Amino acid sequence: MAVSVDIAVYDVTIDDECGLSEYATHADDTVDMDIEQNRQNLRIVSLIPSATEIVAALGYGDRLVGRSHECDYPASVEALPVCTEPKFDPVGTSEQIHQRVSDLLASALSVYRVKTDVLAQLRPTHIITQAQCEVCAVSLSDVEKAVSDLMAANLMSTVLTSTDTEPSPQEPATEHIQIVSLQPARLSDLWTDMATVAAALGKSQQATASAIDRLKSRLPSMTSGHITSELTTLATSAPGPKVACIEWTEPLMAAGNWVPELVALAGGIDCLGNAGTHSDWMSWEDLLAADPDIIVVLPCGYNLAQTRQATNALAAQSPWSQLKAVKNGEVYLTDGNQYFNRPGPRLVESYDILTEIIHRKEPDPARLAAGWEKFRP
Repeated sequence: MAVSVDIAVYDVTIDDECGLSEYATHADDTVDMDIEQNRQNLRIVSLIPSATEIVAALGYGDRLVGRSHECDYPASVEALPVCTEPKFDPVGTSEQIHQRVSDLLASALSVYRVKTDVLAQLRPTHIITQAQCEVCAVSLSDVEKAVSDLMAANLMSTVLTSTDTEPSPQEPATEHIQIVSLQPARLSDLWTDMATVAAALGKSQQATASAIDRLKSRLPSMTSGHITSELTTLATSAPGPKVACIEWTEPLMAAGNWVPELVALAGGIDCLGNAGTHSDWMSWEDLLAADPDIIVVLPCGYNLAQTRQATNALAAQSPWSQLKAVKNGEVYLTDGNQYFNRPGPRLVESYDILTEIIHRKEPDPARLAAGWEKFRP
């Protein structure tokens, strides 16, 4: 059996008035049968949590057959076979995990492993991955290699199991695997990624636009597709508190990509991160010089309990007590793994969290004891 592999590339244009969708339970149930006639044949494997959430938001959660080891939302996906695993021990302090990952990268090794044997059993029609960060999830090159290995294994199996005494006049059956690679860097890329996934799965443009619109409408209206050009205007016309978003604690890292945009939309000024660029390492001197009014800790991959533990270790270091935010009790802990670190539909909830923190609002009851809390050393 021959296997063909495509990297999905789409020229997707999204109207500025479009927005996002709700999750699977709220997804648009209207199905254009002409466009989605092959829906029941879809077998989707998502290898990154944000993509899993995008698939569910678009109404294809029931077509998922496999997931990454980190995919856990919606809760129903936890019953799916796991197709990836880390090559390092993920249990330990921030410094220990950083060192383990750095050692792998220094040895020119990938950080995660794709379980080709599981993929072979699942026979996916689509595999969704990312090319944004090789530390956050399995990389595009890892997926391409895994699918190539799968193709070679299938071809070999076809040869070894053939009982034909004469060559068949027909071509061997072809299994088509489409790889969809996402590379979000800013908030507007989320809308593009949703449209890209929808196009690959065959969802109609009208239904896709409706799904996108429902989520985007939950954010403040901006006049441009990229809000970076408006950050300076926002800060000048209505200056808000200086906010430092910490994406890793040992060593220190300032959150970049879409996080500064979310801070600006919520009414703050990100004093360390750069919108649209990778999160970058920073020193204690950088943090002290910025001296933020508010500190939001959102370590990549950490839940609220892990964030609390990492922040306690951070607070034990001598420069910590010198910071204005610390003196004023304006340090907040979040579940970065579920919200800020995932460029999926729940970025709109990340905006909600920042709004609650910056404007000192009560947390949404739906996120109590899960989304964020004030740091109390």
